[in-house]
Amino acid sequence: MTTIDVHGLTKDYGATRAVDRLTFSVRPGRVTGFLGPNGAGKSTTMRLVLGLDRPSSGTATIDGQAYAALSSPLHRVGALLDAQSAHGSRTARSHLLALATSNCMTAARVETVLAETGLAQVGGKRIKTFSLGMRQRLGIAAALLGDPDVVMLDEPSNGLDPEGIVWIRELMKRLAREGRTVLVSSHLMNETSSFADHLVVLGRGRLLVDMPMREFLESRSRPRVRLRTSEPHRLQDVLTRKGHVPERNDDGRWTVEGVTAEEIGTLAASEGIPLFELIDERLTLEQAYLGLTADEAEFAAGTVSTAERQEA
Repeated sequence: MTTIDVHGLTKDYGATRAVDRLTFSVRPGRVTGFLGPNGAGKSTTMRLVLGLDRPSSGTATIDGQAYAALSSPLHRVGALLDAQSAHGSRTARSHLLALATSNCMTAARVETVLAETGLAQVGGKRIKTFSLGMRQRLGIAAALLGDPDVVMLDEPSNGLDPEGIVWIRELMKRLAREGRTVLVSSHLMNETSSFADHLVVLGRGRLLVDMPMREFLESRSRPRVRLRTSEPHRLQDVLTRKGHVPERNDDGRWTVEGVTAEEIGTLAASEGIPLFELIDERLTLEQAYLGLTADEAEFAAGTVSTAERQEA
């Protein structure tokens, strides 16, 4: 079982600190979402893990070794950082064959990953004719070529159509079920919430969060329930006696803060009160993430006052 371990990792570019004493681990058997605003240090951290940059201090290891020290590295780690890096004049098949030959892999493996990524029918076409989504699939095919224990993907859904987004989501889940270590950087919060089991969140190069997805969402919000019943006054009386403060919404539904659906359901059942709708309401990942990183974004949009517009 292979783990990515980052310890005290720091990277300075002149006077700019891109990564600031990061310590976290990415473990096998789960998909770890790697989040943070633009400029937070996500891409730099992934480059440091892959040995593409040298840290100013600290370490980034895979199974206890630096990437450069791994034997047969493509069999250990598959990565997609830039889907545009493949030479446009090559065909998809020749691009993968070059990687396979240089890493002692068979041509049969190339055909396998072309089929797995939906590119079997276009393997003979030049990459420069590919759409962004097709280039993305080719980059993922290259990452899977060595059947690696670790998969690192930077914005894997970029350019994919809805079918492709569902495919990459299920692929990442499958890789985790197979016991692989999966690290995925993304700006798409709703998409990340659909596949990530664990979250690592950066802000201005520092670690903000390293915890399971569910735990993160629960830590950012109080429980709240939305419900609908044919006996609202009876239920209101029962809830009030129990110390709750139900609020009626314009659509006829009720909202109760600080309580779970399980608690409300048990209470209503004991009183014989029918419930037609009973839903736990939690913050979405996007809401929780924006609340966490509101002061950590290097580039943030702001409102412009009337006076400022007039001066412009």
